[in-house]
Amino acid sequence: MAAARDRSMARVTHVAGLRGAVARLRERGRTVAFVPTMGAIHDGHLSLVKHARRSADRVVASIFVNPLQFGPAEDFTRYPRPIRRDRALFEAAGVDLLWEPRVADIYPEGDCTRVRVSGLTEVLEGAARPGHFDGVTTVVMRLLGAVQPDLLWLGQKDAQQAIVLERMCSDLLSPVSVRRGATVRESDGLAMSSRNAYLSAAERQQAVALSQGLASARALLGAGERSAARLAAAIRREWAGYPLVNEDYVAVVDAATLQPVRQVRSRVLVAVAARVGPARLIDNFEWGTRK
Repeated sequence: MAAARDRSMARVTHVAGLRGAVARLRERGRTVAFVPTMGAIHDGHLSLVKHARRSADRVVASIFVNPLQFGPAEDFTRYPRPIRRDRALFEAAGVDLLWEPRVADIYPEGDCTRVRVSGLTEVLEGAARPGHFDGVTTVVMRLLGAVQPDLLWLGQKDAQQAIVLERMCSDLLSPVSVRRGATVRESDGLAMSSRNAYLSAAERQQAVALSQGLASARALLGAGERSAARLAAAIRREWAGYPLVNEDYVAVVDAATLQPVRQVRSRVLVAVAARVGPARLIDNFEWGTRK
């Protein structure tokens, strides 16, 4: 929807400044799309900005490394924060307003409210990272409350996160329309992720096993295979040739409920997670007709 932008990217920190800036973006009935991120921007994030620009008149993005979604043994302190580079990439991509809140802006003194989506958050990533999704849902609900966008753009790479946030917005009667952008991949198939930067050259070569394993499962589905166990076995056979890839899970689940299936009879999510060196990587694809 947006034509060539008629202004440079604005930046704000405090919520009051954000609300004033968003109000100005909305002048003359303009619509607003929102792309929340934790920074370390790559082409996957930029593809969401492109989708956002096509779907709305103005684009708001945020950079906030959310401490609430990191476990005690996870990488919050060393999570990459190349803020100058991120700002330049967002401006070049056509973001109209970049919100860079501080922790105190999102979690003010006395904060005691959390958002939980039961059922969808205890499996897969939720089982591997207890409490992770409570941090995700809490921060995204606060970001949405401040920005109040018309559209929210999320990435398919984090499929479970997108499913959880879609359910949260639906259950809480949020007026935002939640959209997903396709996973963006490197030339060899590796899903783009901020955590790819943790990989050594040897680990980077082996990380492609995740997408190759999924490609094997997709090929079997295309050939008519419907056994979840055989699909998972095909992924693990592919991974057997990559000794640096340590499985966390290989799952074939219903794409709406995230519950395991034995036979593929409706839309499913085929999801994997593995540790490669210091990085924990995830990938997935959906198969079947969306309900």
